[in-house]
Amino acid sequence: MLVIAHRGASVAAAENTVDAFRLADEFGADGVETDVRLSPRGRLVVSHDVVADLDAMLPFAEGLDACGDRMLVNVEIKNSVSDGGFDPTCEIVPLVVDELDRRGAGHGHRWLVSSFSWATLEAVRRVAPELPTAWLCKVVDDARRREVLDRVAAAGHRALHPWEGAVTDSLVADCHALGLAVNVWTSNDPTRLRTLDELGADGVCTDVPDVGLRAVGRSPAATPRWTFHPA
Repeated sequence: MLVIAHRGASVAAAENTVDAFRLADEFGADGVETDVRLSPRGRLVVSHDVVADLDAMLPFAEGLDACGDRMLVNVEIKNSVSDGGFDPTCEIVPLVVDELDRRGAGHGHRWLVSSFSWATLEAVRRVAPELPTAWLCKVVDDARRREVLDRVAAAGHRALHPWEGAVTDSLVADCHALGLAVNVWTSNDPTRLRTLDELGADGVCTDVPDVGLRAVGRSPAATPRWTFHPA
């Protein structure tokens, strides 16, 4: 199970900062999950929430630089009403894709783009169909699970990113049967982290990546890779 530093090592340092990303690398995390928004001035910035001055936040390019060359990067695009605003034109999408592309094909294996916004993910699929995408959700209703997962797989997404409290062995099995990886958010409890590993989760976001690695008996990986299960 991949150990992904949620907004960086966000207990050891302020979340979504250069220090948090660099510490995640030092701790041996397999990757980083980071949030990206479009500021009023049209800049890509790293911020989970809408703040008074988004343009004062960490530029997305600098955040990516702070992740180094080893770690995987899960880019969560914030673009929905529940996140503090929704741009139906998804202007943010080509800007994010361009910033990732600017780093060269040699880094392409490191990226995974996720969002709670289905429309935003559809825009990513149109602009960059080669870029792996994942749908973020809280709970998948058992009665509609197969319908929901079929839709995710049919849309070309490579992973489901459910809330950790909703993860069961049957959800993981159903996702894997459709070729979907399961990357979970967000768990900091060692016992639950071990359970998620035993359930077959492919990755977990945690604020304490050093604790996460110890919990699952892992050493830092020299060259981590996203896992996408073949259907």
